[in-house]
Amino acid sequence: MGRGRIRKLIIPLILEQLLAVTVGFFDTFMVSRVGEAAVSGVALVDSINLLIIQVMTAFAAGGIVVISQYIGQKNDHLSKETARHLEILINAFSIFVMVVFLLLGDGILKLLFGKIEQDVMNAAVIYLKVTAVSFVFWGMYTSGASILRCQEDTKTPMVISFLMNVLNVLLNALFVFGLHMGVLGVAVATLISRGIAGIVMKGVLLSSRNQLRLINSDRKISGAIFKSILSMGIPSGVENGMFHLGKLALTSVISTLGTTAIAANSISYQIIEFPNIPAGTIGLALVVIVGQDIGAGKKEEAVKDTKYMLRLAFICDWVCKITLFFVAPVIVSFFNLSPEASSMAIQVLRIFSIVSLFIWPLSYTLPNALRGAGDVKYSMLGSIISMWIGRVIVSYVLITYFGLGILGVWIGMFVDWFGRGGAYLYRFLSSKWLDKKAI
Repeated sequence: MGRGRIRKLIIPLILEQLLAVTVGFFDTFMVSRVGEAAVSGVALVDSINLLIIQVMTAFAAGGIVVISQYIGQKNDHLSKETARHLEILINAFSIFVMVVFLLLGDGILKLLFGKIEQDVMNAAVIYLKVTAVSFVFWGMYTSGASILRCQEDTKTPMVISFLMNVLNVLLNALFVFGLHMGVLGVAVATLISRGIAGIVMKGVLLSSRNQLRLINSDRKISGAIFKSILSMGIPSGVENGMFHLGKLALTSVISTLGTTAIAANSISYQIIEFPNIPAGTIGLALVVIVGQDIGAGKKEEAVKDTKYMLRLAFICDWVCKITLFFVAPVIVSFFNLSPEASSMAIQVLRIFSIVSLFIWPLSYTLPNALRGAGDVKYSMLGSIISMWIGRVIVSYVLITYFGLGILGVWIGMFVDWFGRGGAYLYRFLSSKWLDKKAI
């Protein structure tokens, strides 16, 4: 793919991800005005919500791989049918999750975080129940955005994301500061903004802007198409699901360290989303680019494009992480944290900035080239093994037996990075991933 097309694909994606993370930042900032209990409650629920979102994203990624390879083959009919089935799959999953959380949400929270303080639990229950409804609309947006990106249209999802995120910030300000609704205000703002974004995205999919829309179809369901999507999506879903289950398990451990540790860890995770955006977004684009290359039978082009984008990811990551190292105290000061929590956050952010310079793009950008080619099982196994050894077992030992607190969580995360980064680099250099295909 030409360098101009790559830049045209990446820039709107970066802006979209920046908007999404900015809204999360403002959400946490506004909730922090309510108190550390509210921040902790929202953070605990977000660890659950993120798991669901990542599963939906994995299904979308499976669809993107299949659709992109059909586009590379210039198979118009199957690319359109796959897009339709992807939309059905994600929407059905989002409705299922909503029902489960509305009926069983209280029990899930007590099972996972039963030892937390009551005011934290109260905030978590409110936030979980309201945001559960928003998953239906998030599913509509996610499936639509994926379908458009396969067509190299990243501008439209960016515009809709801008609408959603600006509306979210404005509603947060109204509900939290104007109407003093606290955690409920943040949750309702999320529901309304996602609802509008989902409806707008559905309108786009039905319009002529969507080249993959089906004008004439018998609307039959094809098990073979679902199988092709799931063969790519399930390994990615298992990978993302296990990854966030591991994080969830650690969150349960962190919850025993007290409200201060929970708040410091939450704020730190929120902040690092910003410097991770460029390299992470390049990875999203890499799925589409490599998918089209492999679908068209251009293996050498897939290798060339991957190397180019990996170099770009490292350059962007260095600029962002070096900047974070120096501005970490300023950013942390924006939040209403205690001096102890602020000190914890600054410490882990600076260590994060240094370590990620050497490995982050190999861990999170490079595997998307493997996924784009259809080599999803290797990516899944490498991620799961590395995550459970480093992020879960090592972190648990450092927290429980060495008393390192949240610093132990981050050291375990670094061990995970080096494990998966080394595994992905080995696979890429072996060229075995080029023999895989999704269709």
